[in-house]
Amino acid sequence: MTEKEAASEINSLRELIKKHERLYYVLDAPEITDAEFDALMNRLKSLEAQFPSLVSPDSPTSRVGGIAVSNFSPVGHEISMLSLDNCYSPEEFSKWYERILSNIGNFDCVIEAKIDGLSCSIEYKDGLFFRASTRGDGKIGEDVTANVRTINCIPLSIPLAKGSYLEVRGEVYMDKKEFERINSLQSNSSLPLFANPRNAAAGSLRQKSPEITAQRGLKFFVHSSGSCRGIDIPSSHWEYLEFCQKLGFPVTKVRKICKNLDEIISFYIEYETKRFELPYEIDGLVVKVDSASLRNTLGFTAKSPRWAIAFKYPAQQVKTKVKNVSFSVGRTGIITPVAELEPVKCGGVIISNSTLHNFDEVKRLNLKIGDIVLIERAGEVIPKVVRVLKEERQGGEIEIKEPEFCPSCNSRVYKSQDEVALRCINPSCPAQIKRALFHFASRAAMNIEGLGESIINILVDRKMVLSFSDIYNLTKEDLLTLPLFKDKKAENILKEIQESKKRNLDKLIFGLGIRHVGEKLSLILAERFFNMDNLILASFENLSSIEEVGPIIADSIVKFFSQESVKNLILKLKEMGLNMSYISNQSENRKLKGMTFVFTGELKSMTRQQAGEKVISLGGKESSSVSAKTSYVVVGENPGSKFEKAKKLGIKIINEEEFMKLISMEGDE
Repeated sequence: MTEKEAASEINSLRELIKKHERLYYVLDAPEITDAEFDALMNRLKSLEAQFPSLVSPDSPTSRVGGIAVSNFSPVGHEISMLSLDNCYSPEEFSKWYERILSNIGNFDCVIEAKIDGLSCSIEYKDGLFFRASTRGDGKIGEDVTANVRTINCIPLSIPLAKGSYLEVRGEVYMDKKEFERINSLQSNSSLPLFANPRNAAAGSLRQKSPEITAQRGLKFFVHSSGSCRGIDIPSSHWEYLEFCQKLGFPVTKVRKICKNLDEIISFYIEYETKRFELPYEIDGLVVKVDSASLRNTLGFTAKSPRWAIAFKYPAQQVKTKVKNVSFSVGRTGIITPVAELEPVKCGGVIISNSTLHNFDEVKRLNLKIGDIVLIERAGEVIPKVVRVLKEERQGGEIEIKEPEFCPSCNSRVYKSQDEVALRCINPSCPAQIKRALFHFASRAAMNIEGLGESIINILVDRKMVLSFSDIYNLTKEDLLTLPLFKDKKAENILKEIQESKKRNLDKLIFGLGIRHVGEKLSLILAERFFNMDNLILASFENLSSIEEVGPIIADSIVKFFSQESVKNLILKLKEMGLNMSYISNQSENRKLKGMTFVFTGELKSMTRQQAGEKVISLGGKESSSVSAKTSYVVVGENPGSKFEKAKKLGIKIINEEEFMKLISMEGDE
């Protein structure tokens, strides 16, 4: 290769690597695997080694990696947070080990799990947590103090003397169960899914609102040290991890001190399959020279410490054929395409199915039935289709069409303008019926006490209840066939079922589970239309004229009641004797008519829900957000952002005592 040819390839590689660095570190939206990225970087290193005259100070090889995100305040790292060199096989690792051995002689190593998360520095002054930051570009990171403070496993104070300063470094991560829970919430809300737990952890840590971060169940493992003053830390890495554990920091249990190469290779091989049983993702192991003095002797390159290496597992990727694409219906009605694969072994298990998440993903992949695809299980429990191998198409592949009807109940499916998911909205759909029944019987809806989730599961599994109306056909004899049911328990539930027939119309509307229609809106609809027949006949225009109903909600209500299955269900419920009219429970006192209240913080004398109900009973309205139309913001203990917004807008702010005086009967006009 000539120098001119090398220069051209080097420039192309630098631009490509910078692009993928931005996608990975800044946007949290990687398009290639870690192994593919490392291959690009290794090729660039090789060319720069061959042609040293082409080395440039702005090359990715001379930079730690990542770019400080401008949305957060910059934090300078007193000691640079360097990344690690990688190797992907025992043969590669052996070369690294032998090189270290030739430099310093025999040495102990600490081998520990390489957590697939986001690097983080946490600083303590006088034993108190005071700042946290991401790695950023290695020299300057991003201040994420407020968000890291919400991570429960990170101590806010540690037993250190006054005048001390300690910086611990580690990995913020999300475990597998939490990742599945978050992606389920994303899917149910028709939001983009996170690609993997690392992606989810990075997105959660960089939230502008610490409240959202707090809901994401992030965790942390200490893996290395930073700066320290006024305190002696152990000179052995193994002892440092033990020291951190005693201070209250979590440290991975996947670690071992090794005396030689064979022990390290053995541990690496042991976890090649064992890692899939761990509750969190690891993409390899990290090997570090244990002694601090030996680490100082070995020193650093511009990018990495010479005394440590990431001993990674190769990504588990295999080729297979898509035999068919089926459609599954989730408990919220979302229809998900699932690729049925020719069975293939990947990551230690036989894989025959892979979720495609949604139809936008099918389009992005340009996937067809009959395609040869590359699937990956890089530590993740659920395999994913990485890409379609279009070069292997034979011409007989079949387009994947979105279904028009639900595969479970054959009702027409809908796609709202605010989401990417196809959805079945039939409340009697067999695939959704357990969740729908549990919601229907809940306290906020028909309030059938005793008809809980476990009983509903048995009733549905035995095909005794497959619709809301079937609840009202249950007999004492039916209930006595259920486990642990005696006469009294059966009689109590039947009494609750009969009582539920008298519930007000708003409770029934809420119980039907109409998408986007919550408790408050159910009450507004009941007050507006008075009976179920009027609501069923309400047009899009009628509904849109209501202040609290936007076009998306209006469209959802119209589509719901246009289904024949829903009309038949309402008819059956009428025949069972359920109340279909709204009976106002408002007192004659309408002193709050025309007023809108917003509650923030904890109230002592009642719950916020009870306070809202009291406002409505006196003719007022409760809102969840502060606006210029808000009459009063009622502030309890530990108020949230609504309190600050009210002050900015000049809205009248009152405390709980003032609110109680306002709603009391005394002094009514």
